[in-house]
Amino acid sequence: MMAALAVSQSSEVPQVTNPETAKWEKGPKEPADTGSVTLRESEMLVRYPGGHVFAPHWHSGNERIVLIEGRLSIRVGEWHKDLEPGGYAYLPAKQVQEMSCTSSTRCSFYVGWDSQLDFHRASEKP
Repeated sequence: MMAALAVSQSSEVPQVTNPETAKWEKGPKEPADTGSVTLRESEMLVRYPGGHVFAPHWHSGNERIVLIEGRLSIRVGEWHKDLEPGGYAYLPAKQVQEMSCTSSTRCSFYVGWDSQLDFHRASEKP
């Protein structure tokens, strides 16, 4: 069972998002069992199928990940670690990251950035 995450849109309006009842959005070319739920402007819940490999990329803001389910392999340059459920990762801004869901089950995680979300392919220089 996934944990409920509570976030607020403003200091006056609480918000609770449970993964089981959230409205997951999926792009037309994304594989089955892929989706995201926007929590706030630069915070999301995301899920990808087991075995999914993310294209090498970087973001303008620092990134934080809390893994809910699955196993996530993360590489930044020579640095490489595996993230287990309940684990936390901090990825510095403008560094190319390579990630993959190495579990046979899906990977679900919370992800947030210090700035507005952007996505740059590794071939685009920071």
